[in-house]
Amino acid sequence: MKWNNIIHTIIFLSLAGPEIVGNILMLVRLVHTLTLGTEKKPVGIILIHLAFSNIIIICTTGIRDIATVFYFRNFLGDIGCKVVVFLARMAWGLSICTTCLLTVVQAVTISSRTTLWTKLKPRTSWQVLQFLLFFWNVNVLISSNLLCYVKSGNGLNSSVPGAYIGHCYMMPSRHTVKWLFLSLMILRDVIFQSLMGWSSGSMALRLYEHHKRVLYLHSSRCVHNSPPEIRATWSVLILMTCFLFFYWADFILSFYTGFIVTHDSILLNIKTFLELGYAGFSPYVLISRYIHVPNVLHAH
Repeated sequence: MKWNNIIHTIIFLSLAGPEIVGNILMLVRLVHTLTLGTEKKPVGIILIHLAFSNIIIICTTGIRDIATVFYFRNFLGDIGCKVVVFLARMAWGLSICTTCLLTVVQAVTISSRTTLWTKLKPRTSWQVLQFLLFFWNVNVLISSNLLCYVKSGNGLNSSVPGAYIGHCYMMPSRHTVKWLFLSLMILRDVIFQSLMGWSSGSMALRLYEHHKRVLYLHSSRCVHNSPPEIRATWSVLILMTCFLFFYWADFILSFYTGFIVTHDSILLNIKTFLELGYAGFSPYVLISRYIHVPNVLHAH
């Protein structure tokens, strides 16, 4: 192994280990809470789905990197490459959609109890499951082209045009197919990130109003003991900010490396960090600021 590969392996293992542990802890804690509760809370279902999506991202990225760094030529065949790359792309899309749903639900929860907001708020687990099923259908459709055009890098002529995705190889497709699926991805990201922006602005306004009310009351007890809904709102805002940071940083770096066609090891290590960053950081935000509050789920 080259030194670059050793450094890449160390970086990956140092990220993937705590990330897997964090998501499993969050998953177990939420399942335990929902199992013991007499009523299934919609927000708990959303957080479980987010943790599940994160685990898929980490595992598929890990399999791809291990096959690449350790030169396991026979580790992934054509079917293995299709499955790993497809699941990674789909799980990333599910993470976008689930984070958006969590942000919108939290914004609706702390908004005024008007008839419109009441109708928008999911009140049962079945309503949330319908959203999640829709997300799965959308992201399976958007990622379905990978099942046709991704192949193993073994035995391919280096002169064949295309792009490597770790150990796997993305074969060139017709321009119509390429731009169709690219347009669907862009449309998905624009819609869900716009909803995140709207809901974040709504939550920020509510937090500002709450802050002014606390200052007006001049009560230290109110300052230091904010309601569970307010603490949960801060957690969701931090989570959304982290998501946008990792998303746009990865997008800019991917665009840059694709434009100059570079395989610089430092940039590849940074890209690995950005790909795993949100999946690993989000469970610790939720564990420290969201899940540990016993009454937060009951507020929803």
